[in-house]
Amino acid sequence: MIESLSEKTPDGEVGALLRVLDGQRRHVLGILEGLDAEDLRRPVLPSGWHCLGLVQHLTLDVERFWFRAVVAGNEEVIRGLTSGDEAWKVGPGVPAVDVFDRYRQETERADAVISVTPADAGPAWWPHGLFGEPHLHTLRDVLLHVITETACHAGHLDAARELIDGHRWLVLTT
Repeated sequence: MIESLSEKTPDGEVGALLRVLDGQRRHVLGILEGLDAEDLRRPVLPSGWHCLGLVQHLTLDVERFWFRAVVAGNEEVIRGLTSGDEAWKVGPGVPAVDVFDRYRQETERADAVISVTPADAGPAWWPHGLFGEPHLHTLRDVLLHVITETACHAGHLDAARELIDGHRWLVLTT
């Protein structure tokens, strides 16, 4: 499980957005708790993705891409980016715990970038080949985009988990 944000969480708007993102990150990992390795790799939707692949996608294509590449402009990360759906593919010999640990580590790296970047700071790098002209102009925009994408994928994981074993993350009753 992702630990709660530390005392290093920024104040104000960025801190509030980071707390919302942290809640979505905890949801991603929480909905998968208790699944065995086979279930984590079992596709349940026609598109064929599985839960581990989605977590790896969030690690590489979301957290690493948006914060360390786009916001921070980390040249090593930018050079290492892949195209296509490679991030969704987890090798058969890769233990689930490694995928989850990489996600946690990448969220910590992302938080380090976020905590030193002003809300109005523009991207240090932009993937023109993927997206054309920039449509996210500040850290604030990137945070909102990542919150939305993470929440969307948390919902995908909710559906997958319910199809796998009937477990639901949040059930509100009256």
